[in-house]
Amino acid sequence: MSIYIDDEKRLFHLQGKNTSYVMQVVRDGYLAHLYWGKRVHTYRGSNKIIFMDRGFSPNPDASDRTFSLDTLPQEYPAYGNGDFRTPSYQLQLENGSTITDLRYSDYRVYKGKPKLNELPSTYAEDENEVETLEILLEDQLLELKITLTYSIYQDLDVITRSVHFHNQGSQSLKLLRALSANVDFRDDEFELMTLYGAHNNEKNIVRRKIVPGVQMVDSCRGTSSPQQAPFLSLVRKETNEEQGEVYAFNLVYSGNFTAQVQVDQYHNSRISIGINPFDFSWLLDPKETFQTPEVVMVYTDQGLGKMSETFHELYRTNLCRGPFRDKIRPIRVNNWEATYFDFNAEKIEQLAKEAKQVGIEMFVLDDGWFGKRDDDNRSLGDWIVDRRKLPNGLVDLANRIRALGLEFGLWFEPEMVSIDSDLYRNHPDWCLHVPDRPHTLGRNQLVLDLSREEVCDYIIDAISNILASVPITYVKWDMNRHLTDIGSAALPSDRQRETAHRYILGLYKVLEEITSRFPNVLFESCSSGGGRFDAGMLYYMPQTWTSDNTDAMCRLNIQYGTSLVYPPITMGAHVSSVPNHQVGRITPLDTRGYVAMAGNFGYELDLTAITEEEKEVIKQQISLYKKIRPLIQFGKFYRIFSPFDGNEAAWNFVSEDQSETVISYFKILSQPAAPLRTIKCKGLNPDYVYQNVETGELFGGDELMNVGITLPRIKQDFLSMFWRFKKA
Repeated sequence: MSIYIDDEKRLFHLQGKNTSYVMQVVRDGYLAHLYWGKRVHTYRGSNKIIFMDRGFSPNPDASDRTFSLDTLPQEYPAYGNGDFRTPSYQLQLENGSTITDLRYSDYRVYKGKPKLNELPSTYAEDENEVETLEILLEDQLLELKITLTYSIYQDLDVITRSVHFHNQGSQSLKLLRALSANVDFRDDEFELMTLYGAHNNEKNIVRRKIVPGVQMVDSCRGTSSPQQAPFLSLVRKETNEEQGEVYAFNLVYSGNFTAQVQVDQYHNSRISIGINPFDFSWLLDPKETFQTPEVVMVYTDQGLGKMSETFHELYRTNLCRGPFRDKIRPIRVNNWEATYFDFNAEKIEQLAKEAKQVGIEMFVLDDGWFGKRDDDNRSLGDWIVDRRKLPNGLVDLANRIRALGLEFGLWFEPEMVSIDSDLYRNHPDWCLHVPDRPHTLGRNQLVLDLSREEVCDYIIDAISNILASVPITYVKWDMNRHLTDIGSAALPSDRQRETAHRYILGLYKVLEEITSRFPNVLFESCSSGGGRFDAGMLYYMPQTWTSDNTDAMCRLNIQYGTSLVYPPITMGAHVSSVPNHQVGRITPLDTRGYVAMAGNFGYELDLTAITEEEKEVIKQQISLYKKIRPLIQFGKFYRIFSPFDGNEAAWNFVSEDQSETVISYFKILSQPAAPLRTIKCKGLNPDYVYQNVETGELFGGDELMNVGITLPRIKQDFLSMFWRFKKA
């Protein structure tokens, strides 16, 4: 049992493996937050809330000037009743007012974890691994009921939260804000960590001390975005990879979000996260409901490394789904940087032959195979093979590639439409648009209106027709622009601000249907790289193309930052040609290989245009990756040196049984008079003796972790070093 309830005190204590989360109903039904942190056996109220008269803090009870919602740490705060901090939700009544008053009504505890209606979420394969608490809050005047759902994983320091609104009254209510979680801390001695970036520069780590006021990350771009990720964590000043408190929040959602910390006048900190209220509303007619996305909350006092380990284990085993969750992922080559739009069947077959010779397992045909797609100005939405390039069709090409012993994969961008396309000419109203306003183009394309059922059905049918007729075992699902002109021809005026969220619900419906129809196809999500690398997409597609930027030095930062939340098995990582197509840098082939081997490994270059010496190196890389692939994809990942802190990066992987490790070190620029460095492994068994696979040298696990390996002094830019140890 992990949820303990004292009915007399109306106290709720959620206990994880190493964490406790405590709430209590106080006064006239207000749900207060008391504690979240390191596990305590029994909570007896040592950190009592001190009530006192505070200036400008109004009182719901005129007889008691010490009690105010403005200073009460709350679980799901409302607007307008004296709490001036950011509320978790806000509704507009038919009379135009926005005041509600939620009070505690009831609770329910059960084993297992509910599936969210129309939304992705983490899950439990065995009901005994998770226990769920539902707390019912009610506004009796409106007959509005809100259910706060908390699920706690028995063996992980994870709590998931979501909120369900149910309008049981007779009047229509309009949700203006509906966040998924709120946590009120009673101090502000924290630093805030978030992930920011841009196209080709995703998942940079930023850490800064919080100050009075609001510090926020968000997206109003229609997606989870490369600019900011739906993640934040509060960490103590002394927190590093190995030690210190971390309170982390990650939203399982792929659309507009907000995540913020607000420090009030008394140095309390309020974390809130959920759907971005900007340009959002949702009409709740009588008897209608609304479900918020899930938030994954992780606590640890063992530093950022433990936080990441927890996210990695949860997402790999209890978020990703389907047969590929536990399967070794294939080594791929993608033709995009080799050919772009300029290819034919013979060119593709020749690339595939070269791929087979070096040991690659799958060939992926990228953009340009459909309609009249000679550039990115046309044909999106017309998912019919271009017989000029592939005169015998996709089936013939796929069979020719499979005859070589390779699997065949295909690129799609199903959510988009080109103005120069048959689909747009036949259905110009199927794109997101606002009447009488000109289109805003991105990459010369428009976004299909996935809030419309007929549009979703078209995508499902068009993609299914290809997958059912061609022997395809992999799909790269791309999305290369954000949402503008957000309006739907199918929605009435009072529901137009529901469009962005309905788009995401439509996307999830499409993904659920297609991935269920084709369970033996490995789907990889992409949005010009990592523009939609989020937990919501991983529920449907167990890996994501991490970035369109394949430069090895840039990828050090991108993959390192992504690993803060997401496991390496979810990261697509390829070796590309030099000079690199994104930044023009020339890096050694071995360095490019070792960086890409820290994820789902593959290549994105013209194998017919490289030297025999380079082909031999690639053969060796592929041979090595096949040996270490189970360790990379299913082992534990440890960060050692951060590229955000200096001129080097390092990490190591350790097998589940601690019998094997691989260690990678990278130096970006060679420097004069540089100090000698030692690299210390992590995660090994201190009692094991490990043998260097290459040299035969023997070292104890304790020595490799505590003493470390001296790095040789090599005068070279973009240097990489690699070690592989096995238990002797």
